[in-house]
Amino acid sequence: MSRRYILALDQGTTSSRAIIFDRDGQMVAVAQRPFEQLFPQPGWVEHRPEDIWNSQLGAAREVLRLAGATAAEVAAIGVTNQRETTLIWDRATGEPLGNAIVWQCRRTAARCDALRQTAAAETIQAKTGLVADAYFSASKIEWMLERIPGARRRAEAGDLVFGTVDTWLVWHLTGGRSHVTDVTNAARTMLFDIHKLDWDADLCGLFSVPTAMLPRVVPSSGVVGETVPELFGAALPIAGLAGDQQAALFGQMCSRVGMAKNTYGTGCFLLLHTGTKPCLSRQALLSTVAWQLGDAPAEYALEGSVFIAGAAVQWLRDGLQIIGGAAETEAVARSVADTDGVAFVPAFVGLGAPYWDPHARGVITGLTRGTTRAHIVRAALEAIAYQTRDVVEAMLTDARQSLGAGFALTELRVDGGAAANDFLMQFQADALGVPVVRPTVTETTAAGAAYLAGLGVGFWRDLPEVRRVWQRERVFEPTPNAAARESGYTAWLAAVRRARSVEHPV
Repeated sequence: MSRRYILALDQGTTSSRAIIFDRDGQMVAVAQRPFEQLFPQPGWVEHRPEDIWNSQLGAAREVLRLAGATAAEVAAIGVTNQRETTLIWDRATGEPLGNAIVWQCRRTAARCDALRQTAAAETIQAKTGLVADAYFSASKIEWMLERIPGARRRAEAGDLVFGTVDTWLVWHLTGGRSHVTDVTNAARTMLFDIHKLDWDADLCGLFSVPTAMLPRVVPSSGVVGETVPELFGAALPIAGLAGDQQAALFGQMCSRVGMAKNTYGTGCFLLLHTGTKPCLSRQALLSTVAWQLGDAPAEYALEGSVFIAGAAVQWLRDGLQIIGGAAETEAVARSVADTDGVAFVPAFVGLGAPYWDPHARGVITGLTRGTTRAHIVRAALEAIAYQTRDVVEAMLTDARQSLGAGFALTELRVDGGAAANDFLMQFQADALGVPVVRPTVTETTAAGAAYLAGLGVGFWRDLPEVRRVWQRERVFEPTPNAAARESGYTAWLAAVRRARSVEHPV
């Protein structure tokens, strides 16, 4: 039977998804399994490791059933995942050391604050392209080894292994035979030298992480192992691995220098392709590995990470209970001409790029007796667009240093759940003053994993063939009203200053 499909596993922060793609890059079937979010203390976020695996396996089996496909028809599996989320487990048994510490978790903020006051911060940025922040894996590993009884001893004896979510999934998919991560996920640990493409002994020493815990680093495209046959009925090659945002960049086919995408998910993540050399940021952005295709040189990107985007809409639904679901926000926002002076900064877990302020907290300013839920809902959507502009402004400054003083963003490709919101996409185009391009397949994170896996087994011959697969669905042209654009952005920046001025105990 011909190998007709690629199976993409998209393990996200709040759910695990599985999508089957055909040779035309079209989605044949989709399955999704949500799982529980754990908040044991303010600012802490955890997942049960078994929930991550079971939900992803369940989604994969379900999508094969929905597509009416057998394992014999699947050419390869591609895996993409929430990044930085940290797991440690027993090398022999696979038993987790404890809950996974999620990328959003701020429990190590004080440790990273202290690091930023030392020369180590410059070393971290120079080698990893990252800023010293609790967002990344290194301080999470350190915390687990120091706080969980017996963990340090077991790690130093070689009995424990570390992995980000891709590593955890591949470990289970292969029955424990493959302990690997790809260059994009390794680049998010704060332990990986993005120039040498290898773990850095000095950084491991800084965080007291035994190097024996670390997975083998592999390219993003190429076979890294096979699934155990009993999972799907046959052994399937795992041929693509990438962190979710790099996978989305690839899925948007931003494969040329200067192309950029923004993913609107739980957070908001903007990446700009910068070529085969890292572009170290002077604007508190991140320089990261975009992907590596087989033996080809690694390619790099600048990244700006917004911690709370779609999660702000979830808060309107679950916290304030002023909407029934995300789908109704577009009509509610359009029911008013503007926010009537209301500005919303959703700094629930601090602010990401370009501020990197873990102690900022969410604020809503400009409330009056005339404020309605529509004003607040519109302000929440506008906040997503303004946070993106914050990142774009910083990114353009950095990019002009490495790509030339005349560099300008010509378009922004968009994906993620909120990209379906026409109001938000038009407002984003207006806020940036550049066209916003939405593809026909907005599940570009999963598509990127599929493309990487397909290239890894020859399902698609080369990049030009994959570029022909990607197609645009709609372009949102900016409204030519620069004065309104700037006045709204000025009000947003004033609200951000208030969010950052609130004092909180560490």
